[in-house]
Amino acid sequence: MGAGQIVTVFGAYGHTGRFVVAELLERGFVPVLAGRDEGRLRALAEFWPGLDARPATVDDPVSLDRALAGADAVVNCAGPFATTAAPVIEAALRAGIPYVDVAAEIEANLDTFAHFAEPAAAAGVPVVPAMAFFGGLGDLLVTAAMGDWTEADEVHVAYGLSGWHPTAGTRTAGAVSRERRDGRRVVFEGGRIEHRDDAPPALEWTFPEPLGTRSVIGEFTMADVVTVPSHLAVPEVRTYMTVEAARDLAAPDTPAPAAVDERGRSDQTFLVDVVVRSGGEERRAVARGRDIYAVSAPLAVEALDRLLTGRPGAPGVVSAGAAFDAPAFLGALSPHLSVELPG
Repeated sequence: MGAGQIVTVFGAYGHTGRFVVAELLERGFVPVLAGRDEGRLRALAEFWPGLDARPATVDDPVSLDRALAGADAVVNCAGPFATTAAPVIEAALRAGIPYVDVAAEIEANLDTFAHFAEPAAAAGVPVVPAMAFFGGLGDLLVTAAMGDWTEADEVHVAYGLSGWHPTAGTRTAGAVSRERRDGRRVVFEGGRIEHRDDAPPALEWTFPEPLGTRSVIGEFTMADVVTVPSHLAVPEVRTYMTVEAARDLAAPDTPAPAAVDERGRSDQTFLVDVVVRSGGEERRAVARGRDIYAVSAPLAVEALDRLLTGRPGAPGVVSAGAAFDAPAFLGALSPHLSVELPG
């Protein structure tokens, strides 16, 4: 476990950042609270007395260096990641410490792989983007489902959410992504990212129980189209979202998540159904749990724990499935979600 290791959390006062800080404390790490809003940072430090609070902004490298000084790792929870990822990664490389983020922004994750693969490898520093519900969990499930397969014909990741109450950060990140792609949607087909102007297809997807057959938005593309193909030979990756959750996300008046338990989790539940097909054979992996934001914290912190205890592969920019033993990683998350894997 953490054994007193210091982890800087950039964006610690955000919705997901608070879950990450709590998870770090529970595992014995010492979080350093960092972020751009000094007032919110001080308020958070009052909530968790004894934790160091270090204001930092992405346009001030010196402040970022101060925020990471003495830290063993950094986790970036501050969106939009199109703005924050590169400066915080650069600070992590200067400090020589592992970097993890919870970015669900497709474009930001693509940028991380494109711009930091060589610098991170040269610095001997692991950089793991999208270590969250979208991007990280799907990649781990796909990798575990493939097992001994070295390639597959197609990957499908269907998200069965009971609802989606987006945070302010999710809405901002979505707006940034839409602006960057000029309002077009994204698909991963033929081994590459494509942008399209047409409407996504409306489909039916048969989830495992308790969901069963549900209407979904086809090609509702999430960060899995970046993480999965970054290390697996799969020419087609499709992701789907239940219609109700997609409507919640699109509606401007959908409220933010509301805490209903002592951990601050909402009552929203999820089922992630992964299907991998190769040469007429099919393999499936399923994860069930509660609160897509809260579950991102154990995903990110488990990654940090493994990075700091020497269990990942080579340094550089790597996705969750490439960096870690996927079945073992998913098994370690059993207090937070249930997983069914082939065999």
